[in-house]
Amino acid sequence: MNSLFDGYVEWQGDIPTRPTGSLVSDRSGKATSHAIFNLQESGEIFVTTTTEVYKGMIVGENARNFDLDVNIVKEKKLTNMRASSADDAIRLVQPRLMNLEQVIEFVRDDEMVEITPKSIRLRKKILAANRR
Repeated sequence: MNSLFDGYVEWQGDIPTRPTGSLVSDRSGKATSHAIFNLQESGEIFVTTTTEVYKGMIVGENARNFDLDVNIVKEKKLTNMRASSADDAIRLVQPRLMNLEQVIEFVRDDEMVEITPKSIRLRKKILAANRR
């Protein structure tokens, strides 16, 4: 174990929180590339495609200072009609995968860090959007 300690100082005031909000999943399922592509302009995404998400799980960082409930499991509507731009290739930005230290630094007072043997996830303390 290692630690660094420089000394005590007088109280410097409250520790500021991050100025951005969270993108919170509003339903359970697997994250789809179609939904992630549409959410990329709202902020930075933390999950990859086919990641199992649940209601209240934080799936990204909102560019603005408020939380936004998003549908990250939305699938593309399939039709039998042809369109000139219907099957364009989508480009997904690499998601920001954080380690434990980064997640603890990122978390706010109304959020929790969920640690399992296979993953580290962020979630809201109150999962239901209408009770937050």
